[in-house]
Amino acid sequence: MAATADRSKPYIPHNSGTHDGWSTEDAASATCFCGAVQLSFPTHGPGFIDSFVCNCTDCHKITASMFASNFVVADSHLTHVRGRDNLRTYSQSHTILSGNNMTNYFCGTCGTLMYRIGAAFPGCSILRIGTVDDFNLHDSKLRPRVEQFVKDRVSWVKGAEGAKKYEGNYYGTKLQEEDEEARRSAV
Repeated sequence: MAATADRSKPYIPHNSGTHDGWSTEDAASATCFCGAVQLSFPTHGPGFIDSFVCNCTDCHKITASMFASNFVVADSHLTHVRGRDNLRTYSQSHTILSGNNMTNYFCGTCGTLMYRIGAAFPGCSILRIGTVDDFNLHDSKLRPRVEQFVKDRVSWVKGAEGAKKYEGNYYGTKLQEEDEEARRSAV
């Protein structure tokens, strides 16, 4: 029988070049595989905006996987703890959304994709859930709320359980506006 992590406290496995990942009730760290780059981000609003899975064909390629698990943070709340000068960029203008420029920020040493910025998310960065050091956050505060481009999801991946599903793009659409209005009304 496999051991399970105690979810009542942070679970930060030592799986990178450094062992200084952390989390508190309000914030946490995200570190690249070699440890050269580390970010700090809020785990709730207003700086934490949303979490989602994307199955688009761009995410298939940029992650070398079948989907990307992401969360969105306001740039005003994102801190580069170390390694900002070690980040390299790759920009593309021919994304799945024609004309939507995306810039990818990855570690220049190990190649870990840390975040992306794009025209559809002004003033925000799209971080990768897999870079977050506290693995318990992956299944709690960072659990995807939305899954988009399900039309491009491979048949052997069943999708993010409990996430709202959208055939195409969700962000920057009328669907997102209506959903955010409903969430505000419920509070």
